[in-house]
Amino acid sequence: MMQHYVATKKEYPDCILFYRLGDFYEMFFEDAVTVSRELELTLTGKDCGLEERAPMCGIPYHAAETYINRLIERGHKVAICEQVEDPKLAKGMVKREVIRVVTPGTVLDIQGLDETKNNYIMCIVCTADRFGISLADITTGQCLVTEVDKERKLLDEIYKFMPAEIICNHAFLVCGADINDLRERLHITVYGLEDWYFDDSTCRKTLEKHFHCKTLKGLGLDDFSCGTIAAGALFQYLYETQKSNMGQMTSITPYFSDRFMLLDSSTRRNLELVETLREKQKRGSLLWVLDKTKTAMGARMLRSFVEQPLIDQEEIDRRLEAVEELNGQPMIRDEIREYLQPVYDLERLVSRITYQSANPRDLVAFKTSLQMLPYIKQLLNSFQGSLLQKVQEDLDSLEDLYQLVEESIIDDPPLAMKEGGILKDGYHEMVDHFREAKNKGKQWLSELESEEREKTGIRNLKVKYNKVFGYYLEVTNSFKNLVPAHYTRKQTLANAERYTTDRLKELEEEILGAEDKLSSLEYELFCTVRDTIAGEVVRIQKTARAIAALDVFASFSCVAQKNRFVRPKLNQKGKIDIHDGRHPVVEQMIPNDMFIANDTYLDNGDHRISVITGPNMAGKSTYMRQTALIVLMAQIGSFVPAASANIGIVDRIFTRVGASDDLASGQSTFMVEMTEVANILRNATSDSLLILDEIGRGTSTFDGLSIAWAVIEHIADTRILGAKTLFATHYHELTELEGKLPGVHNYCIAVKEKGDDIVFLRKIVQGGADKSYGIQVARLAGVPESVLARAKELVAELTDADITATVKDLAGLKKPKSKSAHYDEVDMTQMSLFDTVKDNDIIDELKDMDISNMTPLDALNTLYRLQNKIKNRW
Repeated sequence: MMQHYVATKKEYPDCILFYRLGDFYEMFFEDAVTVSRELELTLTGKDCGLEERAPMCGIPYHAAETYINRLIERGHKVAICEQVEDPKLAKGMVKREVIRVVTPGTVLDIQGLDETKNNYIMCIVCTADRFGISLADITTGQCLVTEVDKERKLLDEIYKFMPAEIICNHAFLVCGADINDLRERLHITVYGLEDWYFDDSTCRKTLEKHFHCKTLKGLGLDDFSCGTIAAGALFQYLYETQKSNMGQMTSITPYFSDRFMLLDSSTRRNLELVETLREKQKRGSLLWVLDKTKTAMGARMLRSFVEQPLIDQEEIDRRLEAVEELNGQPMIRDEIREYLQPVYDLERLVSRITYQSANPRDLVAFKTSLQMLPYIKQLLNSFQGSLLQKVQEDLDSLEDLYQLVEESIIDDPPLAMKEGGILKDGYHEMVDHFREAKNKGKQWLSELESEEREKTGIRNLKVKYNKVFGYYLEVTNSFKNLVPAHYTRKQTLANAERYTTDRLKELEEEILGAEDKLSSLEYELFCTVRDTIAGEVVRIQKTARAIAALDVFASFSCVAQKNRFVRPKLNQKGKIDIHDGRHPVVEQMIPNDMFIANDTYLDNGDHRISVITGPNMAGKSTYMRQTALIVLMAQIGSFVPAASANIGIVDRIFTRVGASDDLASGQSTFMVEMTEVANILRNATSDSLLILDEIGRGTSTFDGLSIAWAVIEHIADTRILGAKTLFATHYHELTELEGKLPGVHNYCIAVKEKGDDIVFLRKIVQGGADKSYGIQVARLAGVPESVLARAKELVAELTDADITATVKDLAGLKKPKSKSAHYDEVDMTQMSLFDTVKDNDIIDELKDMDISNMTPLDALNTLYRLQNKIKNRW
């Protein structure tokens, strides 16, 4: 046995080998040491012919899934070596084989997975100019294929799907991608596969064989040569690890990543789409607001909607139409939701069924789900919209499968599959017979004993049993002369004889074999029922997807009515016009409808960029995020929190909100900020929406202001970018750009001053803030009064430099012009952004002054300002 263990371990050197011994899975040698450490199990030893005892630990086989899940979470792979023959029938050592390898991306145990998330395994193939990507969730049967041409786009796909496991060719491991970041920060297991997995011909043949097609054209993979290799390698890996025909993988869906709105990792994180930025919790995210689904399938589809907003207006409008229809008939919608409540996770149930791992209780859950389908299908006849009609058409009531389980499986079956007690009375004649033999054996023997006494006249005749002779009729010597001729002697005792008859032999065979035969036959018939259901996997998966879509639209409808959301209009002209928009998450956190609504207007013409100023805590970030979320919600097909909204389809949303050090990779706050800004400026298009908050805060005032200024100029130039942008800043000097750069307009957060205190009105108004109220905010935060007093003194001194006036001058200049040879000889490395004051500027300003209308105080202030300008000259 130990020799077999060692040989098996050599075949799976990168796995922890669970080796079945009776009622336990045992681990030996280095696996035992690893598992005892990871699972805190007692490490023992076993004599196996070596000088020292082999380290050993074990777990009960019936609790294996729990232990396996814990090992998988720690990044291990587990090979399950099972007994594949009945120990009672085995000659010599019981035959064992590895029946499955469990990896992070191939976990099947529903209890070990988050039912609201897909558990993806991703295969990446890196070639000279492209990346092929294939994804699969074996618990739902979903399979996707795409290709991208840049590493940045590949990372976007990884962040979108967040696979539990990535398998790849060796070229990807050395292509420059940050593999350690994937492993350590994102907790994704990454394995490199051998080159033979990625052979083009083998991959194509694998896919053609699995999907029963002669060419890949029918699968839509003609334009995905690199993606085809990724998909073929993925299926080979799944065959090898799962030891299954992967019958639940009935289709493969190619897609182009540009079919969806592009959301990079920063945007997903900053907008808190599916989890909060700090706590990583669902509560407080957009998904938390929108997810009122009743089924696990619906929850997963809703998450995919949020992760992948659409850019096709017709498709978006179909979703919005479905939500509006459900809003129009709330009683029918609520009735549908009541019927959805008992529906289990059909996608994952049918995968377990095709894997032959579903137990009797899984089939009862399956039946309970199917019971609801005819009622849901009937209610869907009330709707006329194209999307809800398609749901109605795709939803198969599966009444034949419901009837099969209803007739065969008892309502409360045991968890074990091989111990009987699964099937209903009357389902199968032999089952009923064996069950009767098991339950009524004693009664039959008692009846036989009475019959034989009456026939023979032997008053003390008894039916007895022992392990050697089985059942027999015992007659004392005093009645030997009455024994009938058809009795067959089995044993002679001192004072009695033991006999058998043909009838007793029949009863003995039935009674003694009934229990084993019953259990075996029930398991066989249960497997037949399960296999019959597995044969209808395509119908079931299609119905499951229809149920999921209906659940999502009903959830959207409930959320819209409860929270006063409205249907957005869509346009292709690039105009974003939102009246009384609200932040969908923040308003849920504020009691009694206290959230202050605000308008937003952006277009591709004169209102491309809004420069937003105002103090911290006033609501700039909330306002900008709410605009991005309203646009995103509209493009996933949801109603939006506003009085009205006309949304121009955007191809991408980019956000630069806040900053944090990434010291592990040697990046400071400012470096992280600039990296994200660089990504936005290089990848945004004129159809994108940019949310930029506090650009340039991580460096010196002049440098930061210079960068922020240059970024706005770059975005405003339609020849370069021209994207719609909300740009929040503390550099209120940037308000001078309104009127100087086309498409730039100023907005600020309204603030009411009360002496040294301020009140945030949370209202966006036109115009720019003339100060940042930093000291007032510091007071609200509880900074000591002595510090605040000193800060006010310093502000007064620093204001003397009059940066704002200098910026006003700079805003009127396109490029500094040399006015003399002396200017050309100046050391430009010593110049600041604002060291560009010219004598002519001061002269021109003096010429334009209306001295007769100036007060003495105005004249003194002007003179003081001009003197400072001269001091700041080059």
